[in-house]
Amino acid sequence: MTTEPLPGTIGLTPIAGNTGRLIQLGQWLNGEGFEAWEHAFVLLPGNNILEAEPGGARIVPLVYTRVYWCHNIRKLLGSPSDELLNATAESLKGTPYSALDYAALALHRLHIPAPWLKSYIASTGHEICSQLDDDYYNRLAAHIFTDQRWPGYVTPASLYQRDRQLA
Repeated sequence: MTTEPLPGTIGLTPIAGNTGRLIQLGQWLNGEGFEAWEHAFVLLPGNNILEAEPGGARIVPLVYTRVYWCHNIRKLLGSPSDELLNATAESLKGTPYSALDYAALALHRLHIPAPWLKSYIASTGHEICSQLDDDYYNRLAAHIFTDQRWPGYVTPASLYQRDRQLA
């Protein structure tokens, strides 16, 4: 039985081809294995989603068909209004994207000394999809991670693993 996702639920979906394989490799380098989920987004009211893309975060209709819905993470939000969910998404619209964040996350995971790394991950102003979702939840005062991780140290696989932990 599949439960319909509520607005605010994070969705995870696979990405085909070389891009998906590169993201899987990045997640593996971050110690999260080869999970089948390479892209994350947030479901908004009206069946729209907020997602990070190379041209900047955007709000578009949901088109993905194979989705793992993070129902357990969604419980952290409580019952926010549709207006609050949409306003939070609007505040993140246009957030720049950088695949270099995967490299920064891997450097941290591999304990490669780089004194600037923590501030780079936390404050560059660009976010990969999973970082955007984590930022969305933080703006709604619903913190997904409680393990003292660096701000922005989030991949699609870590969202999947956290949802499973909350089950």
